[in-house]
Amino acid sequence: MIIVMSSRKKEDVEQVVQKVKEFGYRPHVIEGVERTIIAAVGDDREKHRLTALESMPHVEQVLPILKAYKLASREVRPEPTVIEVGGVKIGAGHFCIVGGPCSVESEAQIMESARIVKEAGANMLRGGAYKPRTSPYSFQGLEAEGLLLLEEAGKAFGLPVVTEVMNVEQVPLVEEHADMFQIGARNMQNYGLLKAVGKSSKPVFLKRGMMSTINELLMSAEYIMSEGNPNVVLCERGIRTFETETRNTLDIQAVPVLQKYTHLPIVIDPSHASGHWDLVTPMARAAVAAGADGIMVEVHPHPEAAFSDGPQSLKPEKFVNLIREIRPLLEVMKKEVTYLP
Repeated sequence: MIIVMSSRKKEDVEQVVQKVKEFGYRPHVIEGVERTIIAAVGDDREKHRLTALESMPHVEQVLPILKAYKLASREVRPEPTVIEVGGVKIGAGHFCIVGGPCSVESEAQIMESARIVKEAGANMLRGGAYKPRTSPYSFQGLEAEGLLLLEEAGKAFGLPVVTEVMNVEQVPLVEEHADMFQIGARNMQNYGLLKAVGKSSKPVFLKRGMMSTINELLMSAEYIMSEGNPNVVLCERGIRTFETETRNTLDIQAVPVLQKYTHLPIVIDPSHASGHWDLVTPMARAAVAAGADGIMVEVHPHPEAAFSDGPQSLKPEKFVNLIREIRPLLEVMKKEVTYLP
């Protein structure tokens, strides 16, 4: 249920919050542009009890939330949310450009990658310390060592870092050394992991599963938000279809569809969507034109020698060209990029 407040005073809101707790629901206070809303999340079978809150002073009305995803829905927050990651803003006209290698391979490699990303004009660094691979014999990442190297590279070049967390046990270490968690496509419905990052205050980059619906993506975001972490960025990275010419099929229409139903920012990953470096720039242009709030691109100093995902990684000059090509589109779409000193 949504409790719409007629007052924005802290003490008035707190009175209603306490009543919501007494009824056995978890209150989530959402400060909108024009008013304050309290979302009461819990057992739907008892939600009729919350209607009694309309008799309280400073409560304008109590309304049901029709969508199964409560906190992620535009019913709760009509205006778009801005997520901040280490000073970089994402959403509501703020565009992020995330670049970096699939895997952290060595200190020299990640430092060179961070330099390339920074000089090209991106504002966040990506890199995998822990890697989920289809084959158990493939490179699995440098793990804790890679995480420390990624943190060092981010600090050296003034770039917030986002990296994948694969299980609950890794959450504390990744939380300590990264600016943003990434939940990969294979873990989108790992509900224990979603709850674990939901208990953190660090932002979460949530990738759509390769065979998941938009509704399932939003329900996964709801798992994170219901634990108390509202800082979720959604990522469309392509879905698996019958097409064999590309690694996945980029569902570009997911951007306007998601914007219709959720206030959360939406980022496109054209690298995993296509699986081919020569398709990344056209798909990045399409992402901007569709209204996305950012792109995540795999960049490697020497893709031919990459330990993983070399065929879809851009060389430095190709990444520079990609950013050059999307700049006019960003102006047309009224998007701005936050650059850090």
